[in-house]
Amino acid sequence: MNVVTKIKKGSKRGISTLTVDHLATAIKASIDREGMPDEEARSLAQHVMNFFGYSERIIDNVLEPEDRDAFYMLEDAGILTTEREETTLYDGREWRIHYWIFRKDRIAELIGGNADDSEDTGDSSDVYEDVPPEIWNRE
Repeated sequence: MNVVTKIKKGSKRGISTLTVDHLATAIKASIDREGMPDEEARSLAQHVMNFFGYSERIIDNVLEPEDRDAFYMLEDAGILTTEREETTLYDGREWRIHYWIFRKDRIAELIGGNADDSEDTGDSSDVYEDVPPEIWNRE
C-alpha cells in the first residue's frame, strides 16, 4: 500500500510516496536500533498504513485504544504527529476533531540514516566530555 502525497519535486519536505517498506525501515531505525525483527516492523507498518489508506491524515476516532497506543509510540519516535481542528456546531458548542498525520520529512531522515541528533541513541558515555575540569572543584 502506498500513500501518495502532494509534494512538489525537489521539495525539502520528504518523500513523495510512502510505502510499507519505507515505514517499516523508519520504524526499525527509530524505535529499536538493537534488533527489532524485520517482520515485527513490517507488521506494525502494514497495520498503520491500513488505517491511512491513500489519505494524508486519519481521524483519531477510528482508533481502538491498543491502536492508539501504537500511534503514540510512533509519535514519540517522530514518525507521526497530531493536528486538531475546531468547529462550531449549530447549537453554539465547540467541537474538536483530532487527526494523525505522517511526518514524511522525519521518515525520509530515518530511511536515509540521518536520524536527528536529539534522538536518544542509548550512548551516554560522553555526557561530561565537554565539561571543563575546573567545574568540579569546590571552593
